[in-house]
This record gives sequence, C-alpha cells and structure tokens, in this order.
Amino acid sequence: MISDIVIAIVIGYLLGSIPSAYLAGRLRKGVDIREVGSKNMGAMNVFYQVGPMEAVLVTLADLGKGVGAILLVRWVSGNPLISPFDFLTGLAGAAAIIFYVETAKRGKKLFVRKIAGLEAIDEAVGRATEMGRPVLFIPGISDMDDVQTLAALTILGRVSRTIADYDSKIFMPVSRSLVMTAARETIKTSYQAAGRPDAYSDDMVNYVTDEQFGYVAAVDGLMVREKPATVFLLGAFFAESLILAETGNSIGAIQIAGTARPAQLPFFIAACDFTLIGEELFAASAYLSGEPRMLGSLKGQDVGKAIAMITILLGVVAVTLSEAWDVGIMTDLHAWLVKVFSSS
Repeated sequence: MISDIVIAIVIGYLLGSIPSAYLAGRLRKGVDIREVGSKNMGAMNVFYQVGPMEAVLVTLADLGKGVGAILLVRWVSGNPLISPFDFLTGLAGAAAIIFYVETAKRGKKLFVRKIAGLEAIDEAVGRATEMGRPVLFIPGISDMDDVQTLAALTILGRVSRTIADYDSKIFMPVSRSLVMTAARETIKTSYQAAGRPDAYSDDMVNYVTDEQFGYVAAVDGLMVREKPATVFLLGAFFAESLILAETGNSIGAIQIAGTARPAQLPFFIAACDFTLIGEELFAASAYLSGEPRMLGSLKGQDVGKAIAMITILLGVVAVTLSEAWDVGIMTDLHAWLVKVFSSS
C-alpha cells in the first residue's frame, strides 16, 4: 500500500513536470512561451502565440499527464483500468485526428480513396439528363436525429448541385417533416451555388407520411409512374429496403445505395448498381463536403485503424509461428502483445 502511494507520487510528479506548453513553443516557433503574450504556460497562450493545433496538442498532453498517472499507477499496482499501451494508442489516434483537421484547414488536400458510388454520380445524373427522365433521391425513413440521414443530406448537396448544372430534375419524397425542410434548404443552396436559383422549386421535396409502408407504397408508385433514370437510396433503411431496391431495379434505373445498417446491405448489394457499405456512407459525406473537420476526422480514424490492423497482423503471425514452429522471438512477441493489450 505504502509502495503504491510512493509510486503514485513519483509518477505524478514526473508527468506533471513535463512543460508541454514550453516544448510546443520551442519546437514549433522557437519562442519561450514564458516570455511572450500573457507569459502563462497554458494552452490559451499557446493558441495565440504558437498556433491552434499546438494549443489542442498541449491541452491533450496536459489531460494525458493526469489520466496517464492514474492509469500507470493502477497498472503498476496490478489493478489497471486499461493497459498503458491502449491509452497511448488512443492518444495517438486523437492526435492524428487533430493533425489532419488542422492540415485540411490550412488548405492542403488530403488523400481519400475513391469510392465507386461517388465516382458514378456524374454519370448517373448525366444519364437521367440524356433520357429526359428525373432523378429520385430517397434519404431513408429516419428523422434528423439519425447520423445516416445527415450523411445522406450531405451527399444530396453534391447530387443536387450536379442536377442543377445539368439542368435535370429531382424528386425527393420524405417521411419526416424536418427532413423535408432540411432537404429543401440543401437543394436550394445547391441551385443558388450553380447560378440557377430560379430553377429551384419547393415541389422538388414532398412530405408523404411517417408510416413506414405507407411511405414505401407511395415511393413505389412514384417509381412506376415517373420511371426515374437514377435512384439514390441513402440513409437509414429497415424492412422496406428490399421493396424499394427491387422496384428501382425493375424499371431499369441506375441505383446508388448506402446504409450503415448491416441487415439491409445484402438487399442493396443484390439489387443496386453501386452500394456504399457501412462507414463508406459517412466517408462519402466527408469527401463530398470537403469540410476540414470531417476530412481530418476521417483520416485520423484511418490512422487508428491502421494501428489496429498492424497489431492484429503481428499477433496472428506471432502466434502462428510460435505454435507451429516454436520460433522463440515470435513467442516473445506474442507474450508481449498479450501483456500490453491485457487489462487484467
């Protein structure tokens, strides 16, 4: 008990003595943060004298010193909440997100892998224009409190801008009144950006009903009557996904679908031309919007995923070689991975 207290005091002192603000000033701008601005070694002074990204990193470092001391002490005492390596991995992921957000804000283009469904938007809208038939956009059946609906509306901004440029038509039946209002504003903004505000009409977006299959019946009827050349099915879908996708397929429309609900993905994959699978829906909205915070968050998450994938791969290789051929170094690597990622 006494030894744990002594260890806690020593670790807390050592971590707390790290001058994160001073280091940020010296390393990034070559200034002594104690001699400029308010002369306070805090994140706010770093924000004004060094930069916003450095201020956020200093804040994370200061928080990490306190949290890290607690985690390390519990680990040393044999009662960890999480392993120190898990904590450092999470901290690295947070730092990566901040770094890429700031990089995007400075105007540097971030690489995001191409998504087939997004690359097909211009082709799909162009096909509808050539055929003289409309584009049908269905944003799922959830309200504005669902992140999938928000992602769908972000993509709608790009789609409607392309429609405005091509002088095509869009129909958008919705099952929630708030979605109707948001969609109208999104499309209106796109038409204004395209220099064609006079071509916009509130009739492009219509509220149908909140009732699930009543909405589906109305949309299916619209598909059969109007025969849109292109159908977008993006957002939160439930049992109606198969009905909508099959109807769109039966009229010969190009269909671009996307949802984060795993149970509905097989229906979209089977009946649609392009499908945004799971997180691709959110990646698409980030890519199309070009918003620095969304792009930066996306790239930061990729760093975290890369760390996890590399660790998993190392673990698989290590346990395979150690068990199959009793390779000593692989046995040690496996034991080390188990130790650093174990919280018990």
